[in-house]
Amino acid sequence: MTDSTLPRIALTMGDVAGIGPELVARAAIHERVTSVGRPVVVGHPEVLRKALALIGCSQPVATIERLDVASTAPGDAVLCWNPSPVDVTAVSPGTVDASAGRAAYDYLVAAAEAALAGTLDAIVTAPLNKYSLRQGGCPLPGHTEILAEVCGRSEVAMMLYAGREGRVAAPHGLGVAHVTLHTSIASVPGLLTTSRIVETIRLVDGFMRRMGCPSPRVGVCALNPHAGEQGLFGDEEARLIAPAVAEARQDGIDASDPIPADALMRRAVEGEFDGVAAMYHDQGHIALKLVAFETAVNVTLGLPIVRTSPSHGTAFDIAWQGRAGVTGMLTAIEAAAQLAATRER
Repeated sequence: MTDSTLPRIALTMGDVAGIGPELVARAAIHERVTSVGRPVVVGHPEVLRKALALIGCSQPVATIERLDVASTAPGDAVLCWNPSPVDVTAVSPGTVDASAGRAAYDYLVAAAEAALAGTLDAIVTAPLNKYSLRQGGCPLPGHTEILAEVCGRSEVAMMLYAGREGRVAAPHGLGVAHVTLHTSIASVPGLLTTSRIVETIRLVDGFMRRMGCPSPRVGVCALNPHAGEQGLFGDEEARLIAPAVAEARQDGIDASDPIPADALMRRAVEGEFDGVAAMYHDQGHIALKLVAFETAVNVTLGLPIVRTSPSHGTAFDIAWQGRAGVTGMLTAIEAAAQLAATRER
């Protein structure tokens, strides 16, 4: 039995054709999870049973109909809640499948709505496949955008967070948030605004404070090489980013001037900064994944609920082979438990 005072954490199964079912099966029974939270898997119970068998676990699955009724599993059973009408038991491993995409969407939306209602304290999401999601009828590109829509929030940011086990030097880890999300490189300059950059800097500062950093140092990425080289390579630094930094400083945030990303990310990993505001997806992702691919945590900032996930994808090439590493999922669950404890209610 788990401690009823621990946060209740949903583990959404994600795309069942990928490694998501194996990840949630391994995590739901792991001591690192049960010591910090009360896990409930959100997904198809038969798929969960197959995943438990895949990893050699004989623990039973207890299917629940309502989250607000069953709070613990009987004996050593793994709790499973299936809010989707889609039958995914015949989905082939490692394939794009519309039914898998639709079910992954259903799991996520139901978990988010339960968190908004207060029956869940946090959500940790296993990976989904964006093309399967689209084939399943969802026009939104990924977790972050879906959660923003469900929660009615427009000012959200995607962050990658690496703790000390991810080889970053800052004592409270390193958080990297992105001003723009899943979009083409060509569209990034047109999507950048001073207000969006300011909001991202604020979200980075607030997140790092919740992770125990009392005075976060936030590095702000330039968009262009050499920070625009005084306008030779672009004027976004002077026109958009520098004014955002000035506004953030007026709020008392320790934000840097725009720094070329290739220099800034190295300085951040070495401990000069606690957080980074990156202008686009790969600008932050590539550097942090080089040092913390297995342990980096994806966090959605700006939501009224807690959501984290491992930073990797569905890994179709190793799906349902019993080879998926669970470290990233465990780290994401531990981060979710910490954030749930510090969430403003």
